[in-house]
Amino acid sequence: MSQGGAPLVPVGVFGGTFDPVHYGHLRSALELVEQLQLQQLRLMPCAVPPHRDSPACSAAHRAAMVELAVAGEPRLACDARELRREGASYTIDSLVEIRRELGEGHSLCLVMGCDAVLAIDSWHRWQELLGWAHVVVIARPGWQLPGTGPVADWLRGHRLAGPAELGRRASGGVLVEELRPLPISSTEIRAMLAAGRSPRYLLPQAVLDYIQTHDLYR
Repeated sequence: MSQGGAPLVPVGVFGGTFDPVHYGHLRSALELVEQLQLQQLRLMPCAVPPHRDSPACSAAHRAAMVELAVAGEPRLACDARELRREGASYTIDSLVEIRRELGEGHSLCLVMGCDAVLAIDSWHRWQELLGWAHVVVIARPGWQLPGTGPVADWLRGHRLAGPAELGRRASGGVLVEELRPLPISSTEIRAMLAAGRSPRYLLPQAVLDYIQTHDLYR
């Protein structure tokens, strides 16, 4: 709790390659804002992913598309800090920066999918993450959290009962949230574009216009 016992104001960070950003990302982001009562959710494009091949589309283009996608929704924002850092884009470095910027009056929440949390023990300095933020895991149909091993122990040791707990302390908990399934994938959109097919209605028109203007994914 902040001084005086008032709940801390939660701010979320949703990292990813966003290659390209689409309505699956955006709908999940908006539902998280409302379910968790976030002041803001920042979509943070990863410039140089440590655990996968670098996207064919540049980080600058991907960030520009996120900016277009969230325009007009004040509760969503693009955080392009990882574009300004050299080397691999480690989430822990971004969380440290954001925590120092927010100060003590905010709860910080790192959003990730179930697929990411299954391999979180391979992340750079992963055991430090909860020292700077909460982790919010998006539960998807068909995914199961691990029952044994270091990640399972980590989840059990820090699991939060519900969203209200995010306002009781600045960091340190893991919350699992179920969201509306919206099966859209960036991989599918890239394949459609490469084949000359239209991905219209899978992503914002402003993003599609940007892709066509810059001749991306062909």
